[in-house]
Amino acid sequence: MSFERLIAKIKETKNPTVVGLDPSFSYVPQYLRDAFLPEFPDPLEGAAYAVLEYNKGIIDAICDIVPAIKPQAAYYEIYGWYGMKAFAETITYAQEKGMYVIIDGKRNDIGSTMEAYAAAHLGTVDLDGQIATPFGGDALTVNGYLGTDGISPLLKVCKEQDKGIFVLVKTSNPSSGELQDKKINKRTVYEVMGKMCETWGKELRGESGYSAVGAVVGATYPEQLSELRAKMPHTFFLVPGYGAQGGGAKDVAGAFDENGLGAIVNSSRGIICAYKKGDWAENQYAEAARAEAIRMRDDIAQFVTIK
Repeated sequence: MSFERLIAKIKETKNPTVVGLDPSFSYVPQYLRDAFLPEFPDPLEGAAYAVLEYNKGIIDAICDIVPAIKPQAAYYEIYGWYGMKAFAETITYAQEKGMYVIIDGKRNDIGSTMEAYAAAHLGTVDLDGQIATPFGGDALTVNGYLGTDGISPLLKVCKEQDKGIFVLVKTSNPSSGELQDKKINKRTVYEVMGKMCETWGKELRGESGYSAVGAVVGATYPEQLSELRAKMPHTFFLVPGYGAQGGGAKDVAGAFDENGLGAIVNSSRGIICAYKKGDWAENQYAEAARAEAIRMRDDIAQFVTIK
């Protein structure tokens, strides 16, 4: 299964982290903006090229020490179709460097519409007998609010094309409890969703015991993170909220199993904007990202030992 490939990369790098490539234009160094914006009549096109260059620099700097990237689709959609081209090229570039790619799209629908999302982000499309790959991500974040009807189309792609999904279970944002902490009978909504992830992934388990159906569980709620790890033994976790959102290395420790596996921790701004802190020059943004990625890896290693 897809997460077996991710686990292999985590073991190889001794690093259970993923870098979120969420390129707000203000994050891109000014020298890159100045280099690309004047080159094109449409500023959206120039911005997209600047973002792609920025992403490539970061990927080059971290690909040997970080197992995965997580591009958030909205940060590319904002540049229109030029941005989506940069999105696709970022995914391809990272995979060529050996990185696992989690597309952060939080897609949610049913029937043929969800089949289209699955094909677009994870699978292939048949165009009069010609098989094409639109974006080709390795995994996709999804919203399970519509229930099994919205997840089933993804499971087929996961099984046939060695892909994975991460279902929103207990998210890291401050207001997540407004719905996710509510009770259904005596169980919280997030616990019910976690149980559904275990059920959805039952037929898609790999050698590690983890299925192709993962869960998004935030670092900002460490007690719930530990609770869900115990209740979801076959579900791999994507853990946002480390760093800029306030979660620390000790907070994420509960996401991991006894072998130091079962989760991957995301940092976005903390790494891609690392050059804005300290004495880094703008053209050292990639070196700064690498240094912060190493710091994050070592920080988590204080509490998590990968066996």
